[in-house]
Amino acid sequence: MTCARAREFLERGKITVVEQVSAGSKPQGRREALAMARQAKLLVAAKGTKLTELDLTKKPSDSEILALMLGPTGNLRAPTMKVGDTLYVGFPKEGFSTYPFRA
Repeated sequence: MTCARAREFLERGKITVVEQVSAGSKPQGRREALAMARQAKLLVAAKGTKLTELDLTKKPSDSEILALMLGPTGNLRAPTMKVGDTLYVGFPKEGFSTYPFRA
């Protein structure tokens, strides 16, 4: 995970990372992002101070999902974390303390 703030947040909350993939050495694109989204029920994306929640059980379009998950290069935005049935993309400046992880 390249985001130092996310790493610090996880450490403070004593949240264990089960799997970590480096976006630099193994970029994840459109196909991988959609595969991750299909394994979750909720997508929470942070861009700047804005948090967007997308209910994946309602079968949103691929373009809606990818708009939240991919960066300008077409690769998965970092950090991306799956906690329970929720997929978190990006990391808000204040962390997720006002938006608790859902298991």
